[in-house]
Amino acid sequence: MSRIGKRPIAVPAGVTATVEGQTVTAKGPKGELSCVVNDEVLVKLEDGAISVDPRDNTKDARSKWGMSRTIIANIVAGVTEGFEKKLEINGVGYRAAMQGKNLQLALGYSHDVIYQVPEGIQIATPKPTEIVVSGIDKQRVGQVASEIRKFRKPEPYKGKGVKYADEVIVRKEGKKK
Repeated sequence: MSRIGKRPIAVPAGVTATVEGQTVTAKGPKGELSCVVNDEVLVKLEDGAISVDPRDNTKDARSKWGMSRTIIANIVAGVTEGFEKKLEINGVGYRAAMQGKNLQLALGYSHDVIYQVPEGIQIATPKPTEIVVSGIDKQRVGQVASEIRKFRKPEPYKGKGVKYADEVIVRKEGKKK
């Protein structure tokens, strides 16, 4: 039995959720999201809560049960609060700035890196060494943060590069004489 899958998803006040076949749609103060759940699971909306159950007792259905519940829970959380990821930039001369709708990154290359922000995602730079990626879709927020980090991953000797705010860089010892 899936411990995650057994818990029903409470639909908070101000959010309207609908289940039509395998499509779950949630509309809230931040926007509207929908997803198509796998055919192996059964989704029901009853008493202001969404419950997810496997259609049968096969290993495939049980393995998709908890994941489907989590995806639906992320949709409900996204339209109510939204998600955000914070990135930090370490290194001499490394900085970030918003340039219109694009993110301009100076990461030690001979040129500045220009990142075009996709629709539905907001990027803010409160400090030149800090980037905040936010939006209502958890998957897209994580994907954009990963793409920005990929421009200059943190290196283990001096820790220079773009890293997540909660990431710990395991440092290596340099050469010795």
